[in-house]
Amino acid sequence: MNSVVLGLGSNRCFDGLTPMELLKKAVIQLKQELSDIVVSSVYCTKPMYVEDQEYFYNMVLIGTIKDNYSPYKLLQRIHEIEASLGRDRSKELRFGPRSIDIDIEFFGDFEIKTEDLQIPHPRLHERAFVLQPLLEILPETADILKGEKLSRIQSDFKGIKSTDVELFMNRTVFLQRLEQEDHNGNTDRSSDTRSC
Repeated sequence: MNSVVLGLGSNRCFDGLTPMELLKKAVIQLKQELSDIVVSSVYCTKPMYVEDQEYFYNMVLIGTIKDNYSPYKLLQRIHEIEASLGRDRSKELRFGPRSIDIDIEFFGDFEIKTEDLQIPHPRLHERAFVLQPLLEILPETADILKGEKLSRIQSDFKGIKSTDVELFMNRTVFLQRLEQEDHNGNTDRSSDTRSC
């Protein structure tokens, strides 16, 4: 089994669903691909790179995947999930608004540098919106990122501005609402301040 770390974000509605609802639906679909999932809390974060847009809702998910499941196969599945939740990469502004964004931050010990896929994620060191939720859940998944990787993540986090990342919903509440939606198919709109 390989350990996988994914970063998720949303700042745009799709099909009447708020960013928080889209995050929940993305996690439900990812649970079909990954085992032993641990999710972080959800953070409200100031946009980077393109600042003239809505704040993002961000979180991190850690899970395991079978050895015969390649990073490229996971990337393909992520693109399918994103498309099902309203993301059209051909029409979006780079670093601009999106209904859902799922990045592979780590995939086992793989190091990949191609045009389509880079693992570890090349901008992880500058992204408090990934590092802060990742550090939150690492105590529960200490065997996934250890040694040099863990030291690097902690060092990167100390070196960046994290004041633009605020806790929005703690993971216990998120998991309760996720479980309700997963079992009942109900959408709980009380968890998001944004209307669509």
